[in-house]
Amino acid sequence: MEEIQIKLSERSIRPTAVRILVYDYLAKKNIASSLSDIEDFMGQSDRTTLYRTLKTFEEKGVVHQIDDGTGVQKYALCEEDCMCDPQDLHLHFHCVKCNETQCLTDRKIPHINLPKGFVVKDANLVVKGICDQCEG
Repeated sequence: MEEIQIKLSERSIRPTAVRILVYDYLAKKNIASSLSDIEDFMGQSDRTTLYRTLKTFEEKGVVHQIDDGTGVQKYALCEEDCMCDPQDLHLHFHCVKCNETQCLTDRKIPHINLPKGFVVKDANLVVKGICDQCEG
């Protein structure tokens, strides 16, 4: 837990008990998690506190939000050196069978040349199919 405290402090986030638990939960997951997933795991925690924690993490570049087309926003930890800029963005895979979304951090979204005057603020690429766990 001390390692998590250091990581949060490095991003100018006060390491409260809830923030440490949310970070630890996301670090142990191999998939993106929704607010409801985290809420179910945390049990008695206040939904608003969890939402604010995720928003703080997102603002400070600790997590990124994923719109996988299910209508429910999901969150996953950013890579260590991520600046959450468009060049850091990676592919996401949503399994239509188990309904889980995974970050494929080794598959970067290619740079897209936009017309003059257009500025990229965010990009999201989700591939849908059947994951290796469901296919086998």
